[in-house]
Amino acid sequence: MRFSPIIWVACALVALPVGAVAQTSYPAKAVKIVVPYPPGGAVDQVTRRIAQKLTEQTGQSFFVENKAGATGTIGASQVARSPGDGYTLLANDTTYSILPQVFKKLPWDYATDLVPVAGFNFAPTAVVVASGSPFRTLADLIAYSRSHPGKLNYGTGGAGTMPHFATEALKTSSGLDATHVPFKGAGEATMALLGGSIDFQIASTPGVMGQVRGGKVRLLAVSGEQRSKTLPDVPTFAQAGSAGYEVVNFTGLWAPKGTPEAVLQVLRKNIEQAMASKDMQAFAEDLGAVPNTLTGQAFAEKLKSDARLWESVAGKLGVDKQ
Repeated sequence: MRFSPIIWVACALVALPVGAVAQTSYPAKAVKIVVPYPPGGAVDQVTRRIAQKLTEQTGQSFFVENKAGATGTIGASQVARSPGDGYTLLANDTTYSILPQVFKKLPWDYATDLVPVAGFNFAPTAVVVASGSPFRTLADLIAYSRSHPGKLNYGTGGAGTMPHFATEALKTSSGLDATHVPFKGAGEATMALLGGSIDFQIASTPGVMGQVRGGKVRLLAVSGEQRSKTLPDVPTFAQAGSAGYEVVNFTGLWAPKGTPEAVLQVLRKNIEQAMASKDMQAFAEDLGAVPNTLTGQAFAEKLKSDARLWESVAGKLGVDKQ
């Protein structure tokens, strides 16, 4: 009995493990990356850049869709309900590890419904003031807040976001006194800072480097053990007098549960390749970030470590979960 070449090919594909087929064919169509925040923030900027790089590497379109609201849970929930095929992904930052401390019940199973793919573009957090601010140093800001309790306020992209918890962590470690003013996104908080509606904000450096270069804002301190190569004149928190404060942000991707391991491996390989490229390294360094990549179990452990930090902060805050 003789078989046509087409039948032989079909038989060969059937004989291959499912993962092997997925690995050779993925991505076969456009991939949507959901950013659960408004355009303009650090997560949005970094995700759009790596999406562009993944498009170049794979020949398939990786595109960003902003789905903002409820501290990122609306977008995350959408991805959690999507098919586990690798064609809908979630972008987020360390805020993802804060969510269980903010909500009594999330609209998806936090432990199982979203699978960590990779974390990349690790960026220091910074205390940011407008260029016309009277505060020249972090010590100035802290001293004023102590002598004028209730007079300072700070802005974030919403209650329960990384900047919110990071600022509260700084308040605990330094004695800084300030009132929280939540906005709809980190970019909106920065605009409020420029407009004089708030006194300062804590933001990851990618979200504010455009304003730094434009001379519109000033950084008083950055997290990390050493000064940033891009920001050599900005002291670390320890150098600025607030030792013990270390919050480093990142951008990461998650996939719905059930996504084949072979697809996850293709994504991880491409993300590692992207972040190792000269243009992506230059992009990260230009934003004051480090182009490291954590994948698989290493990324999962990073998320667990962050979760322990934010649980401690939430406990000190006495957060009333929504």
